[in-house]
Amino acid sequence: MKPTTLSGLDPFAIFDAEAARLDAYFGGLTGPDWDHDSRCAGWSVRDVLAHLAGEEMYNHACLDDDLDGLFARLEKEGIQDLGAFNEWCVRQRRGLPVEEVLAEWRRENGDTRRRMRELGGTATLATMAGPYPVALQTLHYASEYATHADDVNVPVEPGEEPERTAWRAKVGIFALEERDSPVRVTEIAGGYRVELDGRSAELSAADFVDATTARLDAGHTLDPELRGALVALA
Repeated sequence: MKPTTLSGLDPFAIFDAEAARLDAYFGGLTGPDWDHDSRCAGWSVRDVLAHLAGEEMYNHACLDDDLDGLFARLEKEGIQDLGAFNEWCVRQRRGLPVEEVLAEWRRENGDTRRRMRELGGTATLATMAGPYPVALQTLHYASEYATHADDVNVPVEPGEEPERTAWRAKVGIFALEERDSPVRVTEIAGGYRVELDGRSAELSAADFVDATTARLDAGHTLDPELRGALVALA
């Protein structure tokens, strides 16, 4: 991992914690709870679970070094891009009992987390972007889980929130660096200052995380150019 930005983070513990948070929440839902709208446009809470279960196909293809096999299957289904893949995963599971989808996600994600930990952070695995460090891929997965947990309003204990927001902000900064983003990010008291081409703004840590995941409230006053440039984890 990049020591300056991600120092002190345990990717596997973070991923386990976010998976456990989602698992506990999903396990407590009943009946109409699953039909509530999520923060993902057009998706219910149940659809978010279906997305998480379906994307394990990709995670396992990476671990198995068989992305070609996955892409061949998707081509037969007429799927050409990531958005279509996500919608297909959700659509494939809408007619299944939600208990079956939850069991699938628990099983497949549990296998992913175990295998990632066994490989170790310094190992690499195949990804769509080429060989990539396991530690970094694990943090990307954990970030997605945290984002989707927020999307379906999973509660977070107040005592956990500061540390959770802090690691998510670190991952957001790393993702911007990884993309060679022109945005300059400086930590300040209570949040971050962001600068781009003479524009600047100060964001709370929570708003900075939302900005990097394309979840910043539509009514936020952040300059549109800065808003777009900060998206790194959507």
